[in-house]
Amino acid sequence: MSIRSIRSFSLIIKEALNMAVIMEYIGRNSALNVPLPKQEDKKQIGTFLGVEDANKVLQAFRGHHLQPLIYVTLYYGLRRSEVLGLKWGAIDFNNDTIEIRHTVVKNLTVVAKDKTKTVSSNRTYMLLPEIKELLLHVKEKTEYYKHMFGSEYIDTDYIFTWPNGKPYAPDSVTRGFQRVLKNNGLPKMRFHDLRHSTASILYDIGWDLKDIQTWLGHADIETTGNIYTHISKLRKQTMANNIEHLFHL
Repeated sequence: MSIRSIRSFSLIIKEALNMAVIMEYIGRNSALNVPLPKQEDKKQIGTFLGVEDANKVLQAFRGHHLQPLIYVTLYYGLRRSEVLGLKWGAIDFNNDTIEIRHTVVKNLTVVAKDKTKTVSSNRTYMLLPEIKELLLHVKEKTEYYKHMFGSEYIDTDYIFTWPNGKPYAPDSVTRGFQRVLKNNGLPKMRFHDLRHSTASILYDIGWDLKDIQTWLGHADIETTGNIYTHISKLRKQTMANNIEHLFHL
């Protein structure tokens, strides 16, 4: 188990035994003095794609059922729970907006929530022309599948589903994502690294941290700066070129 999981389970056990002491089932909570492993002091490690590599990933998924989902994820820097929670009701094709207000997460079971991770995560984007075109195509396919499956179709209003309308499970998306990467000789990465990559790309093209924070829906700018913003090799080279010959001896 990870250190985080061990510490989480320890907290649950201690609370349960505390209740047992209060109810006088036991005399003392023997879990109170059990030593716990310390959190490893290490930096957030992730894969950060540049525009070129991100497009290579999209090309690898050409014709794959996950390509539209990955496309939307990269443009908006969505969490897996957010892109899986997208519903047709959150898309306004007339006013060209897309709302992030519903999530689908996996703990012991798959849970759908009419809320986001934080208040700032609940946000509205402009519906980009290429995303609008993509979603209209997905909607057209969805209507076709509804007609084909008839009464057997599972109508949930979710955008990204299997042909029979059943929503994608979080784990199946991750497995499918990593399988395609492996089959195409691409570096292994987490699905969440797509979100990291969006932040990195936005930073590379000149967005400031406040704009990136708003776009990604971070609660505070420190999260944006410390965890998600990666200065690419290209940007470092550009920075170096900018200060060449700046000083003279």
